[in-house]
Amino acid sequence: MPTIKILPHPEYCPQGAQVSAPAGTSICEALLDNNISIEHACDMVCACTTCHVVVREGFNSLNELDENEEDLLDRAWGLEPQSRLSCQAILAQEDVTIEIPKYSINHAKEKH
Repeated sequence: MPTIKILPHPEYCPQGAQVSAPAGTSICEALLDNNISIEHACDMVCACTTCHVVVREGFNSLNELDENEEDLLDRAWGLEPQSRLSCQAILAQEDVTIEIPKYSINHAKEKH
């Protein structure tokens, strides 16, 4: 079962975190299942950029980006070459390390 290492983020996980999830799970689902409340304003249907993450290690082990995700990422704050929408980034067998950007374009955060 792959492990996701989350680098420290002042709001979501100040100390950083490490979670495991089965291959085939999206990074967003894995975080939410482990009480890391990453934003996901569109309910994980690839219609916004609030769940944007930067994959620091293991990027190539994830599924390929599709055209819709690429188009949306162009609007993400802090876009980097290793950026993904966590709701679309599906884990394979390798561990990954991610960074949640400090900001998103979501103006009205939802509390769950």
